[in-house]
Amino acid sequence: MAIELLFSPPTTRADTWRARIRAEGELDGEGSGCFSGRRFVPAGGSGDRVWYFRHDADVPGARHGGRWRRRRVARPPRRPRLGRPRGSGAMGRRAGGGMLFVFIVLLGLLTARFTSAETGEPRAGRVPEPGGVYRRPLRNDPATLDPARIADIYGFSVTQQIFDGLVQFDHTLAISPALAQFWKASRDNLTWTFTLRKDVKFHHGRQLTADDVVYSLTRLLDPKTKAGVADLFSTIQGAREFRDGRARHVRGLTAIDRHTVQVVLNESLAPFVSLLAIGHAKIVPRDVVEREGEGFGVRPVGTGPFKLVHWQRGKEIVLTANPEYFQGAPRLSRVVYRVFPAERLDESYEEFQRGELEDTPVPTRDYQRVIHDPRYQYVKRPMFSVRFYGFNTRTKPFDDRRVRQAIVHAVDRDSLVHDVFLGRYAVARGILPPGTLGFNPKLLAPAHDVRRARELLVQAGHPGGAGLPPIQIWSSVNADRILREHEQIKKWLEAIGVKVEFRYLTDWPGFIKALGEARYPAFLYAWYADVPDPDNFLFKLFYSDSPRNFFGYKNPLVDDLLLRARAESDLARRVELYRRVEQLVLEDAPVLPVWHYTYERLFQPNVRSVEVNGLGDPYIPLRKIWLDGPTRLAR
Repeated sequence: MAIELLFSPPTTRADTWRARIRAEGELDGEGSGCFSGRRFVPAGGSGDRVWYFRHDADVPGARHGGRWRRRRVARPPRRPRLGRPRGSGAMGRRAGGGMLFVFIVLLGLLTARFTSAETGEPRAGRVPEPGGVYRRPLRNDPATLDPARIADIYGFSVTQQIFDGLVQFDHTLAISPALAQFWKASRDNLTWTFTLRKDVKFHHGRQLTADDVVYSLTRLLDPKTKAGVADLFSTIQGAREFRDGRARHVRGLTAIDRHTVQVVLNESLAPFVSLLAIGHAKIVPRDVVEREGEGFGVRPVGTGPFKLVHWQRGKEIVLTANPEYFQGAPRLSRVVYRVFPAERLDESYEEFQRGELEDTPVPTRDYQRVIHDPRYQYVKRPMFSVRFYGFNTRTKPFDDRRVRQAIVHAVDRDSLVHDVFLGRYAVARGILPPGTLGFNPKLLAPAHDVRRARELLVQAGHPGGAGLPPIQIWSSVNADRILREHEQIKKWLEAIGVKVEFRYLTDWPGFIKALGEARYPAFLYAWYADVPDPDNFLFKLFYSDSPRNFFGYKNPLVDDLLLRARAESDLARRVELYRRVEQLVLEDAPVLPVWHYTYERLFQPNVRSVEVNGLGDPYIPLRKIWLDGPTRLAR
């Protein structure tokens, strides 16, 4: 099996390599590790995860890759595979007459359980066939289908299929071309030039131009659009002046010619290209948006693999295949999103059991029985998220670091995840989830330690909790499982003398407004990354001036490290900086990380070629899915 090393080692640390592995022409993974002679040892891997090679040429230098061929390899565990029910006895996919081994390494994470779900084994003699209706549940109606104005995951799930960006994430979360055929950066990483494909048309028939790209990114920055992610693009030259009304145009955005776009930044931003792959940064047709105005959100026109044909609010959204899609026509003929609000979520599982849906979220009821049901395909993988309790460091008693640390030590996160939530999530030792650049398996995370918690309260002048008023913790959710979690936390904190009152505000806009106004002393919150980069966790949540720093947290050293990491182009140095930041934040304890959410879903046994990455459901490319057999009860 041919193995190709596509990434070069960091020039500052010759013993640490950043590698992307292609096996038999297919991208099988990426990660970091060390070469010792002819052995490649993945970072964080164990002795049985060593790959042995004989090299076809000289050892690769600092700026080029090399061809390697596998000599022998310890077989890693099999990754979850979508396309056959468990227990079917079907053989794994073959390549060149032998088993196609998988080498998935995401910065030291080497695990079979949490890799992307991909194509499974079709029935004998079956090949992907066009056609079929794919029906899936949507937990709520989107507020809009205008990508720049999306404010909920429901809208993202739909618009990802209707629109394209300049670039896109593949199932390994590597950046790959989309509307931009290729791009290049200046030596200082400030000027980026994107060359557009010439074979792309919007759904209404007009060809994509560079003017549409400049218009779309300008519109994203326009305060009138009210895009929630505009601050992510504030490093574009002239963006701040434009947003403040001091300029009519964003001077850093230029259409060089009909198919070339230039973006100039004020400062180097390492994750810049990744930001262009997020759901808000889709390219829209200027003529249609200006004609439709607010109506564009209900009558969207994009370049994507599917087109909107029907939207009945509260009931369903119907998409049809775009036969002229530049990456090839989708295999499905239609996609139907059925709306199931949270209070009707169990109904989606019931319809799934009747064969009226092709996939469904995993219900909490009878969880263990459901996930082991051999009739269906079950997919689980960690998401780029962190769910936590936050402390407002501007208010007493949370202005005292020792009180915050005491509460963190008092809570048993393992028990919450495994006993209260049945092991559905991954316990969070820190802020960065597994698989993220900079994830540190050796992080010095505070452990459950009641004795240490009591000692810290004594040091803070509150022995046994004396002098502490009841602590209010606010939550936007009051479901039964959350109430059970809160009862358990009350017991742990009362054991060290801290009284707790949980308060609930289920009106999400109201909850967020109060959070932004620093009205909560403590709160429960979850953060989902826009891009798989540590900047999107650590800078967004803990930089002093970030609008998402709900903790009021200020640490000049953390700020300095974050700014340096944003501008750092050397991968190894970026990782080192972010790991220092995460360790400092955990020591200051403005946050108690509890878990990282996992993506869990059930699929019918005839569903093929589903690719899931750590950004979750919205980023599944439905155009690749096909149905191995008839769709039951399709309408």
